[in-house]
Amino acid sequence: MFIFGHIGITLGTFYLLSRLFPKTEQTFDYRYVAFGALLPDLIDKPLGRIILAEAIGGGRIFAHTLLFGCLLLLAGYWLYREKRSSTPLLIPGAAFCHLLEDRMWNSPNVFLWPLFGREFPKDRIGGNFFEYFMIILDRAYDPAFTTVFVSEFIGFVIILAFSINYFRIQRKNINRKTV
Repeated sequence: MFIFGHIGITLGTFYLLSRLFPKTEQTFDYRYVAFGALLPDLIDKPLGRIILAEAIGGGRIFAHTLLFGCLLLLAGYWLYREKRSSTPLLIPGAAFCHLLEDRMWNSPNVFLWPLFGREFPKDRIGGNFFEYFMIILDRAYDPAFTTVFVSEFIGFVIILAFSINYFRIQRKNINRKTV
């Protein structure tokens, strides 16, 4: 999955949860949801493909583990207790959605790290970061890789719907102020 898929599908998931459980009276700050949806890749891609490329050589390492998700959840829970706001719990929730979207259960050596050893498997795609990025970009928008292409398209449509709704609300608020 790529950027549109992670952000859009996670935003859609949280939106549906807010509609399924309206009695919680929780309005999500979707900026935190979007950040959490990308957090595992924001950490692991630069770390594993650039900084530790020679030693690790993979883009799914520490932040794609269940251990990282649990630590993030503990930190969010601690902030929730301190601030009395559920907003810090949005990030670990969205990051966990990222792991589900990446189907990390198919990579138990990463997902359950360090239970099966301290080593992370190397990516099958080699090369420097630019070459790696161009291969992934090419594959993400190739209809032959249907799952990635479809998830990117669905994510884009959801982001577009969120954007249209946001601007419609903003325009309505501006019209109220001028009247």
